[in-house]
Amino acid sequence: MSAFLALGECMVEMSDAGDGLYRRGFAGDTFNTAWYARRLLPADWTVGYASCVGEDAISHEMLAFMEREGIDTDAIRRLPGHTVGLYMISLEAGERAFSYWRGQSAARLLAEDLGWLDGVLKGREMLYFSAITLAILPPKSREPFCGALARARKKGAIVAFDTNLRPQLWESREAMREGLTLGARTADIVLPSFDEERTLFGETDPAETVARYRRHGADLVAVKRGGGDLLLWQREAGSAAVPARPVARVTDSTAAGDSFAAGLLAGLATGLPLRDAAGQAMALAARVIQAPGALVPEAVPGPSDGR
Repeated sequence: MSAFLALGECMVEMSDAGDGLYRRGFAGDTFNTAWYARRLLPADWTVGYASCVGEDAISHEMLAFMEREGIDTDAIRRLPGHTVGLYMISLEAGERAFSYWRGQSAARLLAEDLGWLDGVLKGREMLYFSAITLAILPPKSREPFCGALARARKKGAIVAFDTNLRPQLWESREAMREGLTLGARTADIVLPSFDEERTLFGETDPAETVARYRRHGADLVAVKRGGGDLLLWQREAGSAAVPARPVARVTDSTAAGDSFAAGLLAGLATGLPLRDAAGQAMALAARVIQAPGALVPEAVPGPSDGR
């Protein structure tokens, strides 16, 4: 059996339900990718999530939710005295705004026990993490965390990195640049968004973004450009552009990149040619942004064999 493992932080999500009421859910960038990957990958793949949670009631409810959704939780540590992070979504002039509470989040200790981390990475065919995964860690833990992924990569795992930026999580712009560089040097596959890269690195063309990640050792780079064409580069095949999927109306852009990553990685994992995997990823993201929320069951056509 093959194994896909995403690493990061799943949080309690409180979304505005109107009349001063909030609806509780569970979401987080790498968890969202695992959730979509479970629906795309066949039954002979396990999809797991690596993180840390507490031993309180909400942590147990989160784990129960993951298991109901077909996500393996064997790679999650339970840490007494900690809990899970929480974020609240509110509307301001029609735009979504986010407030975060992460101070007691156990996920920040993901790299605290490297023996445990090496153990949960062992035997996984594909590993996925993001810049948010790195940002929530204490600065001193980022290199050891990436070192564990690099060891797994040397043993044959394919490592994918999404450069998902949340500037408020980083100590400084320099720390953010260093974090993205560290993550990219750890990975086979890098998934940047050009708007974010342009802001952080000052690049004026997606080809510059590709060239920078090539220098860091990536074998595959997929530069997302919002509603624009996707720029692909693969070491063996060179560059190619994949036309954007037209969308009549964007309802909620949450998890656009997360679902894209799931579509691309699941396609590659099951042997699709790169352009077909990219097409699957773009089609899924286009469906996701036309519905509210991060997790959109109707965006994945047909029931999952892995559920």
